[in-house]
Amino acid sequence: MSKIIYVDIDETICYYDEPLEDFNYALAKPNHEAIELMNEMYDLGNTIIYWTARGTITGIDWYDLTKSQFKEWGVKYHDLRMGKPAYDLFICDKTKRMDELV
Repeated sequence: MSKIIYVDIDETICYYDEPLEDFNYALAKPNHEAIELMNEMYDLGNTIIYWTARGTITGIDWYDLTKSQFKEWGVKYHDLRMGKPAYDLFICDKTKRMDELV
């Protein structure tokens, strides 16, 4: 049975050499292992939706950069959604960290 899977972007399918300062998402580097896993989930027929808080705090529109990164990194997905709320802790009964999956 296929699933609808929401995936965060930063520190999930990409990482930063230095702590993320000034919200410069252009410095993101792909986490190839995580991207490969999510692409496999896509290929198995699951719906993959990337949901990000990029721009939530600053109001900067990172949509085009993010789509460009996805293309460059070979990310397979059905939808890219901005506007995820910024938070310090997300408590949910259905959450997983990427390191629990790869």
